Amino acid sequence: MSDLSANVVILGAGHAGGTAAALLRQYGHAGPISLIGDEPLAPYQRPPLSKAWLKGEADADSLALKPLEFYAEHQIDFRPNIRAVKLRRSDKVVELSDGSTLHYDILILATGARAIKLPVPGADLAGLLELRTAADAEALKAAVGPGKRLAVVGGGYIGLEVAASGRALGAEVVVIERESRLLARVACEALSSFFQGVHETHGVHFEMGASVTGFVGENGHVTGVTLADGRTIACDAAVIGVGATPNDELAAESGLETARGVVVDLEARTSDPSIFAIGDVAHRPMPIYGRMFRMESVPNALEQAKQAASAITGRPAPAGEVPWQWSDQYDLKLQIAGYAFDTDEVLLRGDPASGKFAVFHLKGDQIQSVEAINSPPEFMMGKQLIGNRKSVSKAKLSDLSVSMKEVVA
Repeated sequence: MSDLSANVVILGAGHAGGTAAALLRQYGHAGPISLIGDEPLAPYQRPPLSKAWLKGEADADSLALKPLEFYAEHQIDFRPNIRAVKLRRSDKVVELSDGSTLHYDILILATGARAIKLPVPGADLAGLLELRTAADAEALKAAVGPGKRLAVVGGGYIGLEVAASGRALGAEVVVIERESRLLARVACEALSSFFQGVHETHGVHFEMGASVTGFVGENGHVTGVTLADGRTIACDAAVIGVGATPNDELAAESGLETARGVVVDLEARTSDPSIFAIGDVAHRPMPIYGRMFRMESVPNALEQAKQAASAITGRPAPAGEVPWQWSDQYDLKLQIAGYAFDTDEVLLRGDPASGKFAVFHLKGDQIQSVEAINSPPEFMMGKQLIGNRKSVSKAKLSDLSVSMKEVVA
């Protein structure tokens, strides 16, 4: 049973929280909605921070999910620069950092994730940056430019996007990666090699298999990154991009079930029926893979906002989705559908040297995941095949003369 007059409090004003607030009104929720965010800005798009924002092609207004007036016009009580400090489930109260409290009938946790800090000497120096917020992006933009030396610790997608933007702004860039290849946790070797080659062509330097043991500085500002082999990589600024950890402490302290993220069901509902968790903080079911997983992507944030808003307003649940994400670097668009869980074969379609190809990860004759570079048909049709779990002909899939429509047929 839904209660369209229930008092809904949303903790976190990122992509997930902001979308949930808007969808609740769109779906007919008439009760009070409070949206609590710890940043000064209303909800905004985060993926462009590592690209358009750094290059001066986007600002807070252009990235806003909704104009600021939207929230007042739709009776959404948006409170910036505030965070929740305690959740009292017994009396359905949230204590906030400004000393006030909020009562809820329904609570949505959209507290996101935060960048992992490196526990090494010098980690508190100025000029050590991360990239999770608009403020982070603004600090990074001020630190890079012609003649500046930028060190990027971590060769994942964020690190590579920052490297590409740094080069576009004229900075010297070195990427320091602990593993023997880039994107080691999230992509196949063919993609790793391809991206390293592209970045090297654009003048990015790489230190692979390199462990960071500390940072050195002068007058409180970073001047270098020290490595386990004793070398120091000189820099004017360093971006740390070694992953993120969910902001699930509030949930865990209140007794909600957590597992490196807040555990939810297909409605995004937690172990407490009156509390939902969505976005980067949620550890959620993935029915097509028969497992639980925590995802960090905009499509996931939007999907879970729909799940929660539908459950709260009594609408039918949205159709099951195939998770997907993307990364833009230089003139390349990488689109990924699915996850390469339990795969036993990797199949290449196209030639990486052409800058247009796709890598399919299969389990038997079913596609589990596709990584597509500048190849929209492979991404779209691959996503469809992941969703419907149809068997495919590997011979057709690897043959560029056979269209993806024929592969699907």
